[in-house]
Amino acid sequence: MRNEQKVLSLCDQIRETAFSLHTWLRHGHLEKVYEQGLPHRLRKVGLKVEQQKALQVRDEDGTILGDYFADLFIEDILIVELKACKAIANEHVAQVLGYCRAANQRDALIINFGASRLQIKKLLL
Repeated sequence: MRNEQKVLSLCDQIRETAFSLHTWLRHGHLEKVYEQGLPHRLRKVGLKVEQQKALQVRDEDGTILGDYFADLFIEDILIVELKACKAIANEHVAQVLGYCRAANQRDALIINFGASRLQIKKLLL
């Protein structure tokens, strides 16, 4: 499967799993609950999930400037940032896009469990 198709398939699986988790738990929990629940369910369907994965942030010359800890890193190709707030804000999008750029990752999802309706935003560099 081509990488782009794999990412789209992963996004679909993650959306379905996040929706199922949100339907079960609803909103109102601390972010940590969703940070444990989503990876648990994704692993149950056979996905490789790394939690708090350190991704190196590099300068344009390759110098390591520091680490960003992705909430979830799925199948070595997709960053997933989890939130439990009223709404996904522009600051959240800018932050994740910055991390993607600096860590040389093309695709990311922001999933907000804090709203009454699950919010998911796909980001692409």
